[in-house]
Amino acid sequence: MVYVFSPISFYALQFRIAGLFRPAIARKWTLAVAYAVGVAVGNLFSPFPGPYELIFMPIMSFVAGIVGYLVAKPFKKNYFMAGAVIASIIPLSVGWMLNQLFNLPLLATIPYLFISEQVVCLLGAFIFRLIDTRFKWW
Repeated sequence: MVYVFSPISFYALQFRIAGLFRPAIARKWTLAVAYAVGVAVGNLFSPFPGPYELIFMPIMSFVAGIVGYLVAKPFKKNYFMAGAVIASIIPLSVGWMLNQLFNLPLLATIPYLFISEQVVCLLGAFIFRLIDTRFKWW
């Protein structure tokens, strides 16, 4: 999905369609592993492949997923909580990475990343909430 939608998957304003699946981590922590692997594979198609995209970001994605799961767990494994946490950690990570790679100011990138990540995770949380009303997928 990252490859197909690559024009909106990279740079400071990211709308990774695959990110819609991130709130599902609220139900199963093992999905954080799948998320990290997905980020590594998706970043193979990055215009800037290298250690930041292929090592740092998958690690941060795993960390964000685990933290999202742990925060959502006491709230009945709430998709919205998991998504909000994940979508708060990832912009900081991507913003830092862009700063290191291109010397872009953090204050210039993080707000846009934060907005786009929150939108994607919010949409994903709504979708999984709708799925839960009819099916038990986990």
